[in-house]
Amino acid sequence: MERTTHILLLAYPLQGHINPLLQFSKRLVSKGVRVTFVTTTSIGNSMQALPSHSISIEIISDGSENGKDSESLDAALERYKLHVSQSLAKLIEKHNSSQYPPKMVVYDSFMPWVLDIARQFGIDGAPFFTQSCVTNAIYYHASHGAIQMPIEEGASISLPSIPSLKIDDLPSFLCDKGLYQALLKLVLNQFSNILEANWLLCNTFNELENEVVNWMTSQQWRVKTIGPTIPSIYLDKRLEDDKEYGLHLFKPDVDACIKWLDTKETHSVVYTSFGSLASLGEEQMDELTRGLKNSNCHFLWVVRETEQKKLPLNFLEETSEKGLVVSWCPQLEVLAHKAVGCFMTHCGWNSTLEALSLGVPMVAMPQWTDQPTNAKFIVDVWKVGVRIKLDERGIATKEEIELCIREVIEGERGKQMKMNSIRWKELAKEAVDKGGSSDKNIEEFVAKLAPS
Repeated sequence: MERTTHILLLAYPLQGHINPLLQFSKRLVSKGVRVTFVTTTSIGNSMQALPSHSISIEIISDGSENGKDSESLDAALERYKLHVSQSLAKLIEKHNSSQYPPKMVVYDSFMPWVLDIARQFGIDGAPFFTQSCVTNAIYYHASHGAIQMPIEEGASISLPSIPSLKIDDLPSFLCDKGLYQALLKLVLNQFSNILEANWLLCNTFNELENEVVNWMTSQQWRVKTIGPTIPSIYLDKRLEDDKEYGLHLFKPDVDACIKWLDTKETHSVVYTSFGSLASLGEEQMDELTRGLKNSNCHFLWVVRETEQKKLPLNFLEETSEKGLVVSWCPQLEVLAHKAVGCFMTHCGWNSTLEALSLGVPMVAMPQWTDQPTNAKFIVDVWKVGVRIKLDERGIATKEEIELCIREVIEGERGKQMKMNSIRWKELAKEAVDKGGSSDKNIEEFVAKLAPS
């Protein structure tokens, strides 16, 4: 097959942003598109592990080689923008004089300025949103002053097409503005040229966020859902060899995890992971270890190497019969394993989509950024989990953790959550399967770019 339509995809250098774009690249390749995946020097070394036979990889400078440890987040983001703007322009120039000049740059929505660079070279650009449509809508309303800051404790926020939200349902950047000023600016700037783009690609599926997607469309946003972007083997199985993301910033202990799970009964294990960034305080770690222990369930717990010193002395010996602690694991394989009965999660969007796509109910323990909003929807809208309530110190106590685990694994509500999870799993598969909502959107995207 002659691949004449060429698309560049530019990822933001965080694992949770790279993986969805990488999976979207594989879908594009399956539709006959020539794909060049562009990442930057700060993460480029980890990209060598990619199955590059169908996707070309280019690494451009983001200035990280000149970055200083002491630089502020503001300065780091400015340096990133300056260097990526320059090196992306050079890359487009190089490809423009090749046999297959690019038709389009798909770029992470955190970099809205890429649209201007692309159009300077006569090609189009499309932002790719790696967070939920609900989170994006909330940030959009905030960027237009529809959410009054500071938000009073106990106040309810009403926004079109979104259930009423309390302060602890909002993305944390909106609540702790002083703490996250540079990051708040980054997420609000995503919408600076939203109406200029001909495509807004979102890592979700229509059925999951129907009301918000309809609202976005009513605002003249050219929104197209193309997710969930998880490997095809877990969904429609139409992409050969698409068994994993292909990029690990941490090395997973595959054998240990799967062999251990194989010895456990169906739906008996609590899988616990808080992602690649979250860091729990020592007091919280202590409560979590006790909660897992007291639940009397088997548990598989991912504790990154940098976090393991926070585990209580003797915890590993005392729980060796019941639990397995690993520094990283193949999350999709674990969630797909029949032994797993629930997922205690920080509710990052990728983890949330993975659990929904694999039919696993959740115990939600959000930490920051978009996670509180995802937790609200997990519990109240999709009805596939419970949310751990924090005490007056902001700590999830061992009693609360035990209670939530038992409710999902053993309780009556847990059975209903499991049934709801299976329904979302089927809808996720349908969305990406032939003729599904996401599949049709990708087909349409490719058809518009194809030479007539």
